[in-house]
Amino acid sequence: MKTVVIGSGSWGSALAQVLADKQEEVIIYGMDEEEISDINDHHQNQKYFPHVKLNETLKATTNIEAVKDADVIVLSVPSIAIESVCKQIADLVEKQVIIVNTAKGFHPVTNGRMSDVIRAAMPQKSLRSVVSLIGPSHAEEVVVRMLTTICAVSLNAEDAETIQRLFSNDYLRVYRGSDEIGSEIGVAVKNAIALASGMLAGLGYGDNTRAALITRGLAEMIRYGVAMGGKAETFMGLTGIGDLIVTCTSHHSRNFQAGYTIGKEGNAKHFLATNTKTVEGIRTAKIVHEVAQQLGIDMPIVSEIYKVIYEDKDPKISSMDLMLRDLKAE
Repeated sequence: MKTVVIGSGSWGSALAQVLADKQEEVIIYGMDEEEISDINDHHQNQKYFPHVKLNETLKATTNIEAVKDADVIVLSVPSIAIESVCKQIADLVEKQVIIVNTAKGFHPVTNGRMSDVIRAAMPQKSLRSVVSLIGPSHAEEVVVRMLTTICAVSLNAEDAETIQRLFSNDYLRVYRGSDEIGSEIGVAVKNAIALASGMLAGLGYGDNTRAALITRGLAEMIRYGVAMGGKAETFMGLTGIGDLIVTCTSHHSRNFQAGYTIGKEGNAKHFLATNTKTVEGIRTAKIVHEVAQQLGIDMPIVSEIYKVIYEDKDPKISSMDLMLRDLKAE
């Protein structure tokens, strides 16, 4: 079984190494020639993992035609690029492939979940199924083989099991899931909550505050996910509270780092003007806030995140406004 990983960034490199460690047939496709050369010639990807040696059998290419005879294609690109990448490879693949999605976000125009975006962009003749490989994981830890658990979520139970078996080894354990809606909403919404966690840390708040945020953020995540058609129990698993915890507490998280900078500076203006990295939570906060407003879903934390990012509200005032809302039962 041949796997092509599209995206030579941190997560694409880490997942490709998982397969290389298992002696599976895998190759990374990327557009950055320096990254590709670094992987092939030096067995490193120093841009993302300074001083980390990759599996020496891992190979990479800048030739997109590597997907032609693939059985599995892993999309390790930002959510905003998923649609265009699918359209690029649709006519190149020579047989139906399993597309593995790793993005955690929504379509920037339609607000669609990633699996729906992939199904809409790939013709039936090219697509066997979509499996989302998602959960609480940082590439920086997987690439050095730290114990990690994630979930293979799909409407196709057989292909979910195929991906589960393909990626599971002694340091990466993959579970299966079938609630595509709940899982994909969970891993997306947690990015917005992680922004708030970073803001609170930047403001100087500690563990009590973070515990409150994670708990009440989970309540909002469940409220929103169930309204969209997800199952409440999904949010108590890896793609819900698991991903929420790791993203809200780790300095590896770009969303946490972004929030921390905003909290430290007391506003989002400078960060938004100078940021060059993909921070999924910024667009997610807007999408979720607007949909929640339309459907009447109560999401006070997401509402305050939106106001900080898009209305230039002081994060300190936002945190106080959340504390001073009308008292109610949990």
